[in-house]
Formats: sequence, structure tokens, C-alpha cells
Amino acid sequence: MMKLAKRIAALALAAALMVTTVACSSSETPASSGSAPSSEASVTEESSKAADKPVVRIATLKGPSGLSMVKLMSDSKAGIVSEDNQFTIASSPDEIVAKITSGEADVAAAPTNLAATLYNKTKGGVQLASVTTLGVLYIVTAEGESVEKISDLKGKTVYSSGQGATPEYTLNYILRQNGLEPGKDVQVEYKANHTELASLTVAGKAKIAVLPEPFVTQVLTKNSSLKVSLDLTKEWDRVAGDKSVLTMGCLIVQKKFAEEHKDALDSFLEDYKASAEYTNSNVAESAKLSQEFGIMDCAVAEKAIPNCAIVYMDGAEMKEKIPEFYKVLYDANPKSVGGKLPSDDFYYQK
Repeated sequence: MMKLAKRIAALALAAALMVTTVACSSSETPASSGSAPSSEASVTEESSKAADKPVVRIATLKGPSGLSMVKLMSDSKAGIVSEDNQFTIASSPDEIVAKITSGEADVAAAPTNLAATLYNKTKGGVQLASVTTLGVLYIVTAEGESVEKISDLKGKTVYSSGQGATPEYTLNYILRQNGLEPGKDVQVEYKANHTELASLTVAGKAKIAVLPEPFVTQVLTKNSSLKVSLDLTKEWDRVAGDKSVLTMGCLIVQKKFAEEHKDALDSFLEDYKASAEYTNSNVAESAKLSQEFGIMDCAVAEKAIPNCAIVYMDGAEMKEKIPEFYKVLYDANPKSVGGKLPSDDFYYQK
């Protein structure tokens, strides 16, 4: 009887895995054969190119930024958008910096603080085209840890990654606005990267961790005793009010390209906005496209998308909300935004 029960359980597990695999691999647009693209991969077919279409070279990142573009990638591949969009998928912000500074990309997805840094580094040669991702930082806790509000962190040790970058400044700002001093009231231990911290969290060695998506989804999948206790975007909103928004991702554009090809850029931004809305509204289909284009594994993407805070914000709203966010970063460390706050010409206007 015991052997029979084990066999039935094994068959049930296999069936469940098969359902997940089928759901993620079946798509109206067949997934590419072979392995996923490497750190950089072109996802636009030569057949979609037309001489009368303006060329827009786009560099995007694996993760939430890439997820917001999958429908646009698919439509560009099919040749049904008004631009000849040529995509490169990068694995790290360093690759984005190289693409922008070398002139190899006209538009790029980037961390929002990096946009300001590049603006200063290029002496105004880069503009902020739109905000694409709000905060994707969450506090994940192990079983037995009770964290229902920020004040519950007093006297505890929090593990995080992103020291010297937006995650550190975000956490410190929220703690201080709640009357807690980092290093005194709350001990914060930083790990080298998100992957290391995720592994420690799964293993139970980091009881309270600040993690971004999609790492949150990954650790919850691997350890069912973990849970999301706080959404740091909501915590930011509580202390900042209407003055600013916590934003992690954006689109930047070469200022020269924006001036010389404004119509093409505006058309691209409209297509991107529609793509971002599609990702949020069609999670399963977007997850399949994500795997096809090498952004993220389908199963992980399907669970992560609802928590990735994908948005589209441009123009007057962007110019109103983002400066105060940059001021928080600047006050924490001027180097985080390239040494000085961006001027008004940093914000692209349609």
C-alpha cells in the first residue's frame, strides 16, 4: 500500500509538471528552438525590415524591463509596427552603459538612478523618455519572523543587496522616515548581489531579506515557508505622499536621436506603452513571449509579472514625480545620480 501511494504521488507530480511545461511552451508564436539567447541577442528578423521605416535601436534588460517589451518585440518581429525596431537584450546595467556611451543604442532600458548618472556623464546627451517600473523591492521573511510594519524591524537584522545603489538608499530612507536609524536601530547586512542573497534566503540563513522581483518569486517557489511581509513601494508612498514615487526602471534616449527623429521616437513610445499594458493585462501570453525572447523562464515570469510594478509614465507627470525621488538619492549620496541633480532638459517631452 505504501509503495502504491508513493507511485501515485510521483505520477501526480509528473502530471503537474507536464501541465506547467505545456502551458508555458504552447503559444500562438512558437518559441525559438535551441537555447535561450545569450547576454546579447538580436530579436528582430531581417524579413521585417523595410527601407521606409525609421530604425530604432533598443537595448533592454532581462527582468521587469524586458517583460514590459515582449509584445513590442513580437510585433516588431512580425513587422506590424511603424518602426524598424532592433532589440538587444543585456544581462546587466554595465552593458546598457556601454551601448549608450558608444552610440550603439538609441533607446535603452536602465535603472532610474543610472539615467541621471548617464545624463551627467554625457553632459546632457541622454534624456529620460519614460518611467517604466516602479519599486520592485519587497521584504521577505522566514517562518517565525513577524514583520507587519516597518517599526517591527527595530532590533532586527535585515539582509539586503544593492549596497551603494537604489535598494540601499530606498531602505535607509524608509527606515529613517519611520524613526529608525540604519546601523543603530536596525542592522543591515549587505550581500554581493541578488543571487547570493536569494540563495541565503531560501536556505533560511537570511531570515529577513530585501529582494527585488523576479528573485522574490524564485525564493517563494523554492521555499514555501517564506512569505512577502512588506511591499517597499507602498512603504515609500506612505512616507513620501504625493511628492515622489519609488521607481526602479525607465527608458532613456540619446538626445541627438530625440531631436533628429522625434516622430519615430514618439511612435516607439506609444508602441512601448501599449506593450507594457499588454504585459500587465495578458500575463500568461506575455510569460510565453518572455521565454521565447530569452527574457525570463515562462513559469517564473507568469508568477512575477503581477508584482513587477510595470507602468508607463512620461511628460508632465514624470517631470513632477521624479525630481523628488532623485533628491532622496542625492541627499543619501550625490554619486548615486552622477554628482548633481538633472536639469529640466533631462526630461523628454513629446
